[in-house]
Amino acid sequence: MRPPSLVVMAAGLGSRYGGIKQIDPVGPSGEILFDYAVYDALRCGFRDVVFVIREEIDEVFRARIEPTIGRHCAVRYAYQRIDDLPDGCILPPGRGKPWGTGHAPLAAAPYLDRPFALINADDFYGPTAFDTLYRVLTRSGQGRSGFEMGLVGYRLRNTLTDHGHVSRGICRLAADGMLAEIREHERIQRFGDAIRAADAEGGWHDLDPDSLVSMNLWGFPHEVLGEFRTRFDAFARSPSTDLETAEFYLPDVVSALIRDGLGAVQVLPTTEAWFGVTYPEDRVRVEQRIRELVADGTYPERLWPA
Repeated sequence: MRPPSLVVMAAGLGSRYGGIKQIDPVGPSGEILFDYAVYDALRCGFRDVVFVIREEIDEVFRARIEPTIGRHCAVRYAYQRIDDLPDGCILPPGRGKPWGTGHAPLAAAPYLDRPFALINADDFYGPTAFDTLYRVLTRSGQGRSGFEMGLVGYRLRNTLTDHGHVSRGICRLAADGMLAEIREHERIQRFGDAIRAADAEGGWHDLDPDSLVSMNLWGFPHEVLGEFRTRFDAFARSPSTDLETAEFYLPDVVSALIRDGLGAVQVLPTTEAWFGVTYPEDRVRVEQRIRELVADGTYPERLWPA
């Protein structure tokens, strides 16, 4: 089997952060967060990268990527277009943001002919997470249970920021350890030693700090993209979908495939600690953590030598 591809979702608007946080430097030699993810992926066997971006940031992305990552692997750029709608659907004039994480793989689809991993551009995942997923992808496909997919699961306690709330998808596992569903919580926050989620009534309830959550480190066979397209088109055509504001979420697509008996997701627990730049205040901690990983030899001071 040919080495899998890495798809980096970098089309988000970063409303809580401000600016194009996907290319904000945090490393000692000007590295940005996805530099570390790509570096980890390449050293465990991935061979090419597809960046899913908005067309209006193409120039600044290419200027940053071509002299660094582009010198070490094949790189492609896919636009996540808001006018990518099925026949009969009209784009509302007020629509400005991309269609969401479930639509991003469809933007990358023309460049995918093999299994692929899918990640966020603004998250740090850790080297062992990519190694685990690589082993699953190099034996994945369409088996007796349908599409065989993988998800790296992080402990909730290892995925929080000290500067506000986060949105997380908490995994519920079936008796055989496979993914049963992902339940999205849009507001999770640390309160001292407790971790709590807001509920619809405005209150808070405690969560298990060791719950496994999705940080959007997925593995898919490329054949699943046909189902993604079918389901996105149905989403766009549904009378209940407000095309001005609705988003097509990846966990919803995967959960639907599981419910319909079309796929199974192996959850791969990791002890890696996530970090990212959800808020501007997170940047200091991210820079400090990167310096520590360079100091202990996990990463070189300069990831991409000229």
